[in-house]
Amino acid sequence: MFNQRLDELTALLKSCHYTTDKGPVDADTALQMQSFLINQVAEQKGSVYVIGNGGSSAIASHIVIDLLNAVGVRAHGFTDASTLTCFANDYGYEEVYCSPLEVCLSPQDVVIAISSSGQSENILRAARLAVQKNVALITFSGFASLNPLRSLGTLNIWLDSHDYGLVETGHFFLLHTLIDFMVRQRKNKLAASVV
Repeated sequence: MFNQRLDELTALLKSCHYTTDKGPVDADTALQMQSFLINQVAEQKGSVYVIGNGGSSAIASHIVIDLLNAVGVRAHGFTDASTLTCFANDYGYEEVYCSPLEVCLSPQDVVIAISSSGQSENILRAARLAVQKNVALITFSGFASLNPLRSLGTLNIWLDSHDYGLVETGHFFLLHTLIDFMVRQRKNKLAASVV
């Protein structure tokens, strides 16, 4: 069972689809693009907002910590129970991310939206708000190739599977690869400045 799942995950990650509004890009270009967008956030004193539901919310929370601690970028996740229940109670669960983002988003920010199905209404509303405000949007989705989230981002990352476990694990792997890449970039930059 383990080797089979590992093979499935490996194949899924190798066949990951990366698209922009100009068409498909390869994995290395997608990684560079994400890094560039987040480095711009740091330079312009903006913030990265990472959102998701359930397992994707746990991934979002972890990536927020890594962006803050390892990369040194302002990052927020709205995963605090009081925040979520306040906005759900006052505006409905569909607005739990859109309503606080309406208050917080600035043009120099980036939103990372994670949804295994790409169909979660609260994620879609937040993503559409980012587009409306001309904020860079990176989406992570899976399941149907025509899921609505996949068409909204500055960069869209899609895994061709309906298996929640594989999609969530794939998203986490891809996001952690981004963090590791950015940490290496910072170390190389520091080493170059010392020489």
